[in-house]
Formats: sequence, C-alpha cells, structure tokens
Amino acid sequence: MNLDRAVLALAGTITLLSALLATLVSPWWLLLTAFVGINLLQSSITGFCPAAIIFKALGLRSGCAFR
Repeated sequence: MNLDRAVLALAGTITLLSALLATLVSPWWLLLTAFVGINLLQSSITGFCPAAIIFKALGLRSGCAFR
C-alpha cells in the first residue's frame, strides 16, 4: 500500500464510521464527516495533509499525490 491509498482508506473509513455513529448515536457525528471532507478539499488545493505526514513517518512509500 502506498501513501495515497492509505490516506484515502483512512478518510473513507472515518467518513463511514461517522455516518454510522450519526445514525446510531447522534447527528452531531456528521461534523466529523464535514471535517474529513474539508480536510480532503484543503489538501487537494495546498498539498498539505497531516495524515500523509504521519503515514510517511511510519514508512509508507510515496504515491503520486503526496510527496
């Protein structure tokens, strides 16, 4: 798995978990989904992604999006 796939897998997992928690616990969990979406949009514009930095420090090899 490369860095790009790990970031997308993390974002997708958190989004699905947030939607599940919003259904079962409280609609306020949708704020987490919004945060993930805003972070993805921000990282597509600026190229800065905290998750990519963490995954890179853990030793994942770079992909095309995050270097």
